[in-house]
Amino acid sequence: MIDMLLYLLKLPAVGPLVERLRREGIIIRRARTFERTIVGRFVETFATAWADEVSAAYANKPVSLFIATHEGCVIGFAAYECTARAFLGPMGVAENYRGKDIGAALALSAAHGLAELGYVYGIVGGVGPAEFYARTLGAIPIPDSTPGLYTDLLQKDSNPREGS
Repeated sequence: MIDMLLYLLKLPAVGPLVERLRREGIIIRRARTFERTIVGRFVETFATAWADEVSAAYANKPVSLFIATHEGCVIGFAAYECTARAFLGPMGVAENYRGKDIGAALALSAAHGLAELGYVYGIVGGVGPAEFYARTLGAIPIPDSTPGLYTDLLQKDSNPREGS
């Protein structure tokens, strides 16, 4: 999976989208530290490794994780500045809530979070839905970025102690 580059100085505004979703009962907001376990359980439904990545968001000030909630339940998340500096992700939206611009609101919120930290560029690492990031954030592929940061460092031939 490729990495994608974000130009953070020309991001679309996120406020109108967040406000529209709020009128529909969907809240996009920064996660709070006392929600760590609940949010972690939701993230773990996507991947255990993603829950590990997201756990780093709670050490950042402010917390570098946005969540979407509906009727008191977590339905989506977008983390940034967790896996590596200036990285956006992981992120995900519950399957039955997809197609409602929740992912766009979360991605934009996280990208704006990177911009607020002073970055001019951000990276979406190990992208699955490249079209989504291109459309929503104006992200472009980074040539030769596979396998990138997410390579399996535990492979036999990458272990310097193997065979010694």
